[in-house]
Amino acid sequence: MPSATLKSIAKATGFSVTTVSRALAGYGDVNEATRRLIMQEAQRQGYVPNQQARALQKQLTQTIGLVLPNGGPRFPNPFFEEFVSGIGSEATAVGFDLLVSTASGAESELDVYRRLVGGRRVDGLVLMRTWVRDARVAYLATTGLPYVVFGRTESADDYVYIDVDGVAGQRALTEHLIALGHRRIAYITPPLTLMFAKYRMQGYHDAMADAGLPLDERLVVEGDLTERDGKDIARRLLQQRDVAPPTAIMTGNDSMAIGAMKAIQECGLRVGEDVAVGGYDDVSSAEHLHPGLTTVRQPIFDIGQRLTRMLLELIAGRQVSARATLMRPELVIRGSTVPERIPDEERR
Repeated sequence: MPSATLKSIAKATGFSVTTVSRALAGYGDVNEATRRLIMQEAQRQGYVPNQQARALQKQLTQTIGLVLPNGGPRFPNPFFEEFVSGIGSEATAVGFDLLVSTASGAESELDVYRRLVGGRRVDGLVLMRTWVRDARVAYLATTGLPYVVFGRTESADDYVYIDVDGVAGQRALTEHLIALGHRRIAYITPPLTLMFAKYRMQGYHDAMADAGLPLDERLVVEGDLTERDGKDIARRLLQQRDVAPPTAIMTGNDSMAIGAMKAIQECGLRVGEDVAVGGYDDVSSAEHLHPGLTTVRQPIFDIGQRLTRMLLELIAGRQVSARATLMRPELVIRGSTVPERIPDEERR
């Protein structure tokens, strides 16, 4: 089969050579349907762009970077797997590599960013899991290196980000449990130094307050985002002797929710019938649990793709039209939440 060229792809798709070239280079003026059709044809033909010539011309490494956050869950973790897959699929489609790094030894997470920037090892960076006061964002704002962020911070720095409305998401889940009759709703929150955790906590507080329900601080516990911590905390909540146990447990991510489900079952209780459970993220395994996990869906893979497209625009020296994107999450109801069975007189 002859070597694939821009001309052969243009002929097969019916688009001009210019359109094909711009689609393969990741330009934002090519609509998504056209770009994907061209990408598919390029892959079918085995098209390989001359990345070395491009890199020399633009002085690029043809690499984008992602630094895994310190603390909390690491690989294997379903959230990171989906997010990284979204980034990687978009990067490789236009001939970029993805460099995934992490801090080692005494090195801090910020040290990794300094090393990547100082060594010019990447053309741009994707940040995730933002802190309330995020030194990484403050540092990158001074470097001139393109970067995009999954999440907001309290800083006034102007940067390109996508975030999901955590207030609306956690509020929807809390209201769902309240509508089912639950009054003692425990919440295992992610670390509150993380910005998304503050938003989700606000959603929980707002829903409880609007329903006129008292907030029992003994039912609010900070976890570390891992399945193990979710399991340990849920067991403690269920086995407290000086306070009535919760009839529902919400968690700030699906990993902790999966741990909570295991704790409930190990305590001889039924998930969804004796104790309801709600998570957050809707990772790929959530619907395959027994019972399926009620959770708040945010399109993790899609966000990774969209952030990467934005980053490639910045690397190419172009402006991103929507610098701040706030997406609305979706409540996904499954078998881990069913109506609570407490008699009416005990709910009052």
